Amino acid sequence: NLIQMNNLKTTNILLLIIALPILFYVINILSFIFVPLIFSMLIALLFLPLMRWLNKKKVPKIISLILVLLIISIFFKFSFEVIKLASNEIANSNTILFDVKEKIEGLLQPLEQLIGLEKNNDEDPISHYLKDIDVKEKITSVFGFLSTLTSQVLLTLFFVILWLVESVNFQKVLNKTILKQKFSSIKVFARIEKDILTFIKVKIVISFFTGLGFTLACYLFDVSFPIFWGLLAFAINFVQMIGSIISIVLLAAFAFIEINTTGSLLFFILTITLVQAIMGGILEPIFMGKSFSINVITILIMLLFWGFIWGVSGMILAIPLTVFLKIMFEQFPKTKIISSLMSSK
Repeated sequence: NLIQMNNLKTTNILLLIIALPILFYVINILSFIFVPLIFSMLIALLFLPLMRWLNKKKVPKIISLILVLLIISIFFKFSFEVIKLASNEIANSNTILFDVKEKIEGLLQPLEQLIGLEKNNDEDPISHYLKDIDVKEKITSVFGFLSTLTSQVLLTLFFVILWLVESVNFQKVLNKTILKQKFSSIKVFARIEKDILTFIKVKIVISFFTGLGFTLACYLFDVSFPIFWGLLAFAINFVQMIGSIISIVLLAAFAFIEINTTGSLLFFILTITLVQAIMGGILEPIFMGKSFSINVITILIMLLFWGFIWGVSGMILAIPLTVFLKIMFEQFPKTKIISSLMSSK
C-alpha cells in the first residue's frame, strides 16, 4: 500500500508538471477573454459597495446599474479630455520640439564620431536613424492596436455589467470549485474583496498624487509638457515598482535634454524622485496595511511572470492576482507554506 501511495504521489506530481505549462499556454492564448474579465472584476469591485447601498435603499437594480454606467462614462469623458489636453500641449509646441530635436542631434554627433558611424553631412542624425522605418507599417500597427484596445474596452464593459447585475457570482464560483464549504467561500470572498478593493483605491489615489506631483515639478522647473508627464506618471504607476522607475528615468532623460543648468537639473531629478519615494515608498505601504503584506521577491517574480504571459496588462494585474493567490493558498494546509513564503512578515 505504501508503495502504491508513493507511486500515486509521483504520478500526480508528474501530471502537475505536464499540466501547468499547458494551463499557462491556454491562459496566454485566451488573454483576449481573461484580461477583460479580470479588469472588469476589479472595476466592479469599486462599485459593488454603491450597488449594495442602493439595494438597501430599495432602488431598482436597473436604476443602480444606469447610475454606475453614468459614473464610468463621466470618468472616460474626463480621461479623454485630459489626454486631449496633453495632446494639444505637445501639438502646439513646435518651437520646443525643434529645440529638443537640435539638442538630441548635438548629443548624437559626438557619439557618432566616437563609434565611427557614417552618414551624409547634409543629413541630420535623427532623419538618418529614422529613414529605414516603414511609416505605413507603423500606421497599420497603430490602427491595429487601437482596434484591439476598443474591442477589449467594450468586452470589459460588458463583463462589468455582468458582475454588477450578478449574472456572474464569483463567490458561488469559489464555493462550487475551489472552496467546498459555503461559509468558507463567503468568508474568503469577503477578504479577497476587501484586500483587492483597498489595493485599487490606494493605488488610484497614490498614482493621482504622483502624477500631480510630476506636473507641478515640471511647471516649477519650466519643463515642457507638464500635463503629459503627469498623465504618463499616473498611468505607468499602476505597474508596481517598475512603473515608478520608468517614469523617473524618462522624465529625467527629457529634462537632461531641455534643462541647461546642471544645478536645476539635479534639483528637478531630486524633486521627482522625492515625490515618487514619498508616494510609493512611504504613503502607499502605510495605506495598504495588511492587504499588501507581500515581499519584494514575490512581487518581482509575479511582475515578470504575468508580464511574460499577458504583456503590460499582465504587469498591471500582477499584484491583484498575487493577493488573490496568497489568500487562496492560506485556506489549505498543504499550500500555507507557499502563502507564508509570499508574505513580507
